[in-house]
Amino acid sequence: MRDGRYLVPVLMAALLAACGVAVPPEKSAYVGEWKAEGMSLLITRDGSIDYRRLRKGASTSINAPLKAFHGDDFDVGIGPMTTTFRVSSPPRQIDGVWKMTVDGVELTRVDRR
Repeated sequence: MRDGRYLVPVLMAALLAACGVAVPPEKSAYVGEWKAEGMSLLITRDGSIDYRRLRKGASTSINAPLKAFHGDDFDVGIGPMTTTFRVSSPPRQIDGVWKMTVDGVELTRVDRR
């Protein structure tokens, strides 16, 4: 590491980690891998968010820390760059299957937590 080329990525990773918040205990049902056709959303306990969506031939992806919950909705981003995920139906169990509706899409939790 004499030339410092690894210093910038290490510092960026540390800064990104410091920007987020963990998922609060009362929102622990949100944690997991959620999927629907054309959309996936991974929420980890530490507040890392990985979102991917394909719609009408265009793809959107976000890989950023959780900033805050506002009721059922949650904000993701870094600094002033924030995306709000609108949750019209929070995580709920239906016949043993976890469902959640985010931005108008009903997602199913696919992991075994």
